[in-house]
Amino acid sequence: MNTKITKSLVAGIAATVVMTIVMTIAPMMGMPKMSPPAMMAGMMGMPIVVGWIMHFIIGIIFAASYIYLFQPNVKIASKLFKGILFGIAIFIFAQIAMAIMGAMAGGMPEPEGSMIPMIIGGVMGHVIFGIVVALMAKEPKIA
Repeated sequence: MNTKITKSLVAGIAATVVMTIVMTIAPMMGMPKMSPPAMMAGMMGMPIVVGWIMHFIIGIIFAASYIYLFQPNVKIASKLFKGILFGIAIFIFAQIAMAIMGAMAGGMPEPEGSMIPMIIGGVMGHVIFGIVVALMAKEPKIA
């Protein structure tokens, strides 16, 4: 199997698991409850299991976009900084995608609590995702 495909699958699943763990414990640290799977399933009127499947598929797609597009084109030596930058980029992309999905589905569910902590939590989750992907996706050797 193509090593980039394997890296995308492994990094996407691992980073999504780490991000999900952080989302689960975030309310214990004063952050609002965040559940992208519940939000996606709710917008589509589907069972929560569909939201979870989508959550992991999107994680794999984001990891593949890092490995195939971001990693070879962004010339930053630090994996940590590269991961942070990628996390911010996918957070912005996710917000645009969710707004489009919400418009197509007839509206977004009302967020629980203040938007500022939700945005901070969302950025943190995506940055953590980006860092995990960057650390797992080994840079190709230049001969």
